[in-house]
Amino acid sequence: MDLATIFGFFTGILSLLVGFMLEGGSVAALFQPSAALIVFGGTFGATLFSFSPGDFKALPQMIKIALFNKPYDPAKTIDNIIALAEEARREGLLYLENRLEEIDDTFFKRGLQLVIDGTDPDLVKNIMEVEIYTIEERHSIGAKIFQVAGGYAPTMGIIGTVMGLVHVLGNMSNPDTLGSAIAVAFMATLYGVGSANLLWLPLATKLSNISDKEILLKQLMMEGIIALQAGYNPILIRERLVSYLNPSKRQTEGEDNPEEE
Repeated sequence: MDLATIFGFFTGILSLLVGFMLEGGSVAALFQPSAALIVFGGTFGATLFSFSPGDFKALPQMIKIALFNKPYDPAKTIDNIIALAEEARREGLLYLENRLEEIDDTFFKRGLQLVIDGTDPDLVKNIMEVEIYTIEERHSIGAKIFQVAGGYAPTMGIIGTVMGLVHVLGNMSNPDTLGSAIAVAFMATLYGVGSANLLWLPLATKLSNISDKEILLKQLMMEGIIALQAGYNPILIRERLVSYLNPSKRQTEGEDNPEEE
């Protein structure tokens, strides 16, 4: 589980609740079922209207990715590519077929299979570029859904508040209840703005960041496979792929491989 996501969400919620209580507020006053129904139901309906039903089928998987995403390790991927390049130079490209079952990443495995099958290098690159584009488009849908929900939620909150105020102004006969009724009406705005900034938009940003890192890793894999197929020296392949790493990791990579100095 991604502890940063869980910790960040609950830290935001607790900060708001504790701050509200320090001002003398009651937590029980924050729970208003009618306001929640207007905001969350309205947000869901508007978001559903904006996308196709097929787009929503991926939402459970998107949430799972956001909560249980495993960090990517480009340095380890580079090491694996170099190991394959060294074997290919010694034994030939066909020998790498013995290593296919050891590869977990479907994208990398498919690209390596194309190389082993003797596919033209330009065609290998084109196929892998199209697959990267497809992956990027598929990932963007999940992030867009949460981003759109984050845009609708505050508006639904305002609508809920206006509806509540209309109800209040239509019942002016009892001035003693006006204060509490107005407070309840404004809870819809709190739900809308709060859910947008503590849930929907952070989820969209999280998924976008995960997608960016995965796409970069796929590009690294593609570059490594193309270099491997071309028969480049493993040392040169490493130098070529290290450029995909952060500067701090590049230095560590260099220290782990002093023979390249």
